[in-house]
Amino acid sequence: MTKIRINDFENYCREQLGLSEHSLRAYRQDLAAFAKFKQKAKLNDPPLAADIIDFQKDLREEQGVSPATIRRRLVTLRSYYGWLAENDTSCPSPFEGLRLDMRVPKRLPRPVDRPTLGAVFRSAQHIVQLDPSDELSVPKEIPAAQITGLIARLLIVTGLRIGELTSLRVCDVSGAATQIRVRGKGDRERTVYVANDRLQTDFKRFWEDRCDAAGSQAWLFTNSMGDRLTPQAFRKRLRTLSKSLRIEPHLTPHRFRHSAATLLIEEGVDIRLVQRLLGHASIATTEIYTKVSDNSLSSAVSAADTLAKVDAY
Repeated sequence: MTKIRINDFENYCREQLGLSEHSLRAYRQDLAAFAKFKQKAKLNDPPLAADIIDFQKDLREEQGVSPATIRRRLVTLRSYYGWLAENDTSCPSPFEGLRLDMRVPKRLPRPVDRPTLGAVFRSAQHIVQLDPSDELSVPKEIPAAQITGLIARLLIVTGLRIGELTSLRVCDVSGAATQIRVRGKGDRERTVYVANDRLQTDFKRFWEDRCDAAGSQAWLFTNSMGDRLTPQAFRKRLRTLSKSLRIEPHLTPHRFRHSAATLLIEEGVDIRLVQRLLGHASIATTEIYTKVSDNSLSSAVSAADTLAKVDAY
């Protein structure tokens, strides 16, 4: 049975398409899942259109995989077999002429509510004392809990994706530590801004310490071993924090991104500016947050119940 050429396809995606490590990791997982099913179900070699349909059915009915993950796995397979067909004429793509329903039900984002955000921020001490004349206020090693608190505040203010934030280097931050240069999806570059005086102070002191200790080309955020902090490691920190604060559903970096967009729209920031901040290629992606704000408006109106107050007279 022909093996799935995961490594060859990954190298192609990295070198020719310039995909991020996050995307490459997802591709590896998707292809490995199909390889496992291919062996278990003893599929045709090369697979046929009927085999792809069986894989989709197995994901949905036997494994209970979410519609979004099913769609991603099928899209990955389509890309893989398209690439394979171009490089090996003896392996036609099973997707040729195949029509699949890969629509994913649209779900509203789930931002973190304001009281929960307040509890999260209060749970971590400030990175540094605010008196710049106090030399002892700059720690040699900042505890992970404080770094987690700083990153959480940065995500709320900037709306960064966690992969974007963990890919930052010291040199990506401006001299005043109020602007950050970000390389997002599709290698598109944008600038995000660090608002809030207290956060600016804390972030600047942290950034200056990193710059002095490691230089301008160093990773901005690192783990206890001095290596780049990975998105997975930060997600694990948030799960731990969620358990300690009894937050359900648990915190995720993307929920902070949802919160950043929702809070800005609720404060009246133009949706086109929010689109630029988040790095969305299409404003339609940003518009979903207006629906979340509509829900907030509905809740506020229901809580006010002005008619009941009028009727009381």
